[in-house]
Amino acid sequence: MSLKRLIAVVGTMALISIGVAACGGGDDDTTAETAADTSQEAGGSAGGGGSDGPVTITASVPPTDHGWLGAISKNAQAQADEYDDVDFKLLEAADADSQAQQIQQVISEKPDVLVVLPQDGESLTPVAQQAEAAGIPVVNIDRLFTQPDAATATILGDNYQIGILAADYIAEELKCKGDVVEIQGLAGISVTQERTEGFTDELKKACPDGGIDVIAQQPGDFDPAKGLTVMENILQSEDQIDAVYTHDDDMAQGVVQAIRNAGRDDEMFLTGVGGSSDAMEQIEEGGLYRATFLYNPNMAATAVTMARLLARGEGFPELVPPEVPRQIIVPAAVVTKDNVAEYKKYAFN
Repeated sequence: MSLKRLIAVVGTMALISIGVAACGGGDDDTTAETAADTSQEAGGSAGGGGSDGPVTITASVPPTDHGWLGAISKNAQAQADEYDDVDFKLLEAADADSQAQQIQQVISEKPDVLVVLPQDGESLTPVAQQAEAAGIPVVNIDRLFTQPDAATATILGDNYQIGILAADYIAEELKCKGDVVEIQGLAGISVTQERTEGFTDELKKACPDGGIDVIAQQPGDFDPAKGLTVMENILQSEDQIDAVYTHDDDMAQGVVQAIRNAGRDDEMFLTGVGGSSDAMEQIEEGGLYRATFLYNPNMAATAVTMARLLARGEGFPELVPPEVPRQIIVPAAVVTKDNVAEYKKYAFN
């Protein structure tokens, strides 16, 4: 194993242990579930066969015109290119229906492992179950399937923790007094639900006597143009806004544009999620864009490593015995003007 690959694997396993500890800002049940899931063995299960020859991995992801999703695809391909024993194919699907059809076609091609970042975890669960039933292990990225038998292994960010971190940051900045707007991601998917739930739950804990009112919650679909339109409408209906919690740095650029077009950027501050280069530059400048919460798209590279190990019937050598964890939850980090210089190297375009 090359030094670069070893560092990647060691870093992944460090994230596993950190991820369990980092959930401490939430409730005890979340922490316990994370620890239990991480300890379950996925390596050596369905498919793979432990072949010493080349392995085939197919990845199915949403369109990569979005900055974070673009980085997901680039990181997956770059990691696959590091291995001379991996035959890797990356596919994009415009919507959940076409992704389901795409995966059904992939199943007929019988790759060793299937990596999926679903448009919508719930609607893609049945076809992922079909792949597993056909003996093709599935590695699930980011948006959770709704049944445990839909994936052999899963890697995702700690979306509930992101909501917690956003609530704590905004509560502290506003001293538990003010009007807040939440611009959410895609309605109905696990990522959006957990980022909202963490935010809502933690505001109650951080400000037990109240004082912060969430005056508007609207989905912006992780899309800058939708973020612009949604925020324009909210600005027209609300006379006073003290802070805006957005679920995505790329979408937040549309929100920023709406606020600046209205000449109200001195009235409020904004937080994002992801860690885009645009967000970090604006945080460094100071002003409207005050913070983001790192959601590293390099989880796609780890997913490819997990897929390769599953196909070869192997596991992370740092674990005893070596195995591929059933679930890895990558912790978030708070990026502000005080520490943005440390995190800029992780930014995506």
